[in-house]
Amino acid sequence: MKIAFVVGETSSDLLGADLARGLNRRLGANLDLVGLGGDALAAEGLVSLFDIDELSIIGIGAILGRLPQLYLRLMQTVDHIVAARPDALIIIDSYVFSHNVARRVRRALPSLPIVNYVPPAVWAHHPGRAAGMRTYVDRAICLFPFEQDVYRRLGGPPASYVGHPLMRQPQLSAIMARLDGEGDISLPPKKPPTLLVLPGSRRGEVKRLSEDFARTLAVLSARMPGLRAILPAVPRLKGMIEARVAGWDVKPEIVMGEEAKWEAFAQADGALAASGTVALELALAGVPMAVCYRLDPLSYRLRHLIDGWTASLPNHIADHPLVPEHFHEFIRPQAIARRLERLMTDTPERQAQVTGFAAIRRAMAVESAPGDAAAEIVLSEIARSRERAT
Repeated sequence: MKIAFVVGETSSDLLGADLARGLNRRLGANLDLVGLGGDALAAEGLVSLFDIDELSIIGIGAILGRLPQLYLRLMQTVDHIVAARPDALIIIDSYVFSHNVARRVRRALPSLPIVNYVPPAVWAHHPGRAAGMRTYVDRAICLFPFEQDVYRRLGGPPASYVGHPLMRQPQLSAIMARLDGEGDISLPPKKPPTLLVLPGSRRGEVKRLSEDFARTLAVLSARMPGLRAILPAVPRLKGMIEARVAGWDVKPEIVMGEEAKWEAFAQADGALAASGTVALELALAGVPMAVCYRLDPLSYRLRHLIDGWTASLPNHIADHPLVPEHFHEFIRPQAIARRLERLMTDTPERQAQVTGFAAIRRAMAVESAPGDAAAEIVLSEIARSRERAT
C-alpha cells in the first residue's frame, strides 16, 4: 500500500510519523511512503521530495516575498503525488500549502481518498473554509474534542477526534495521573510560590513580550516576597533569552530540555505565558495561568479578520472564558500581576481554573493512541474508495 504525506513543519512531521507507525502495525512491510516529510517521517521510510524547512515561513510579509518559490514547490509536489498514484493522500496542518496541493490532486485523481489530519482552525477564523473542504477532503482527523461538532455545524467533511499527542507525553501523563488521583481539589500553593514564565517559542514572540513579562514579574515579586520564577527555554533561543533576561529587575531561573521543562511544570503554582499550544500544556498539567500575546505589525493591522471568540485552546475546549487573555493594549503588568497573585494563592479564581482544567483532561481522554486511531480512519477511507470503484 502506498501512502502520500504532505507536511510542512516539525509538529506535523511528528504526527505523520505517529500515523505511519500505526499503519505499519497494521500493514507490516507492505507500506510505501511518498511525498513531503521531515526527520520523523524519514525514520519511517519516507524520502521527502524536498526539505520541508522551505515551508516553515511565519508572517504574511515573509510569505509574499517567497511566493514564486512556494508556487514552484507546490506544483512539484502535486506532480510527484499524481505520478506516484498512491492509495491515499494525508495532508497535515500547513493550510495554505497542503490544501492547495489537495485541491489540485483531487482534480487529477478524483477517486483518491484525501484525509486532512489537523484540519484548519475554522472555529477561530475563516469558518467558510469548512464547507469548501468537502470538495477535496474525504475525512478530517481532529486533535480537539470540540472540532467534530464545529465541522458538522459548518458543513465541513466528516470529522473524527482521535486525541492529542500531548496526552501521551510521558512526563505530562505522570503529572495528569497524579492530579486525577488527588481529585479536583485545588492543592495549597507551594512555598516559595513558583511562577512559570513562558514568553514563547519563536524569536518574534519573545522579542514582543519580554519587556511586558519583565515588568509583570517585577510587580508580582514585590507583592509575593520570595517568589521563584522559572523560564523553560527552547535550545535555539537560549542565547536570545539570556541576553534579554539580563536586563530584567527580577531574573527568572532559565532551564533547558524537556525533562527540566516538565519538572518545572510539576513544581509551578501559576504561569505567565504567551498564547499558544503551551496554554493547553499548562491546562493539562493543572497550572493556573494568564496568557498574553502581541501580533507582528502587519498581522495586527489585519486583526479584524480574526473572528473567533477566544485565542486560548483551554477556553475553546471548556467552551467558556476559563483562562484570562491579555492582548496588546490590555497587557498591563500591574493588572496581570494582581491576577496572577490571585491564581497563585488559595482563592476562588484558582479553584475555578483547577476544576476547569480537570474537566478538560476528562474531555480529551481517549482509549486508543492517536496514531492507531488515525491509521484505522485512513484504512477505512481506502476501503470505502475501493468499494466505490467496484
